[in-house]
Amino acid sequence: MHAATPQTLNIREATPDDIAALMQIEERSFSSDRLSRRSFRHLLTEGNSVTLVDQLGTAVRGYITLLFRDDVSLARIYSIATAPDYLGQGVAAGLLDAAEQCALAHNCMAMRLEIRKDNAPSQRLFLRHGYALFGTHDGYYEDGMDALRFEKSLAAHLRPELARTTYYRQTLGFTCGASCLMMAMKAFDRSLVLDRTLELQIWREATTIYMTAGHGGCGPYGLALAAHRRGFATEIYVNGDGVLFRESVRSEEKREVITLVHDDFVRQVHASGIAVHHRVAGTAELTRCFANGGIPLVLISTWRLTRERAPHWVVVTGSDERYFFIQDPDNASARPPEQRINMAIIKKDFERMARYGRNATKAVVVVYPRVPAPSI
Repeated sequence: MHAATPQTLNIREATPDDIAALMQIEERSFSSDRLSRRSFRHLLTEGNSVTLVDQLGTAVRGYITLLFRDDVSLARIYSIATAPDYLGQGVAAGLLDAAEQCALAHNCMAMRLEIRKDNAPSQRLFLRHGYALFGTHDGYYEDGMDALRFEKSLAAHLRPELARTTYYRQTLGFTCGASCLMMAMKAFDRSLVLDRTLELQIWREATTIYMTAGHGGCGPYGLALAAHRRGFATEIYVNGDGVLFRESVRSEEKREVITLVHDDFVRQVHASGIAVHHRVAGTAELTRCFANGGIPLVLISTWRLTRERAPHWVVVTGSDERYFFIQDPDNASARPPEQRINMAIIKKDFERMARYGRNATKAVVVVYPRVPAPSI
């Protein structure tokens, strides 16, 4: 069942009774790539989609169709058209505004669409509404015309805190923790430059160990120390005193090295006065951290995202009654960047994700603004 669709002026959700009017608009608006009657019926009755129409009196003046996917917080504008008799009367702009509200009602954080490269009026419409060009599809349309790909983040309309966290995509397969910390620090220091040099500096400081056969990974103690050295306040949540990632290697020698590095990190954390809470940071704790101005970095298992069980750090950028919103720095995923920014994850699902390994290791590092220097 669809979420409630916001009502805007003359705009309502289409029904199968509108198919004749939709077909008339389609045939008068496009010379190729037309939606068929069968396609409209599927979209209106079976598809994971919503079609909105602008109706004035008995006249359907235009329509817009949105597609949704259950596993991503992204809406796609599948088609938009205005009846030729009503061009230039703001019909498309009104439909687009209503579609964005509809996408928000479906918990989508972004909108995306393709526009013909030779369709300048449509491009101007979406650019005026804050959409940005992010790619192309060569030969996308039936006649061989290329498509320009546009997207817009809707996060700023949802919650102000979602807009403060700049996205950074990790450049190496093992620097997710460093990349997450960079995103959190950037939220508090807009002058901070996010680049590969900083990414590697933080990784070198925060990783448990690096060996020829692999590394132990960035742990919560190392990440908290890296933030602390740069003046940011931090706190750590871990569900025990165990050594993270120790069981990920078989060599006893390597386990000993990981343990030594971990123990040294723990000593440094205690000496630095960083708060360590030996308990799980669940929904209530994460909500409290947000209320106090913090940004949590959370260790998860990637199973839900990639169907591979691997430890991975993500940034939690906000929450509402039902969802946590995360930014995923993963550079190996086939998912496009817009599907990794402010992803909506149902809270109970996120709590299942936020653990790793046979021991269900849970770790959270919360980053806060820099601590002011004492006055002299």
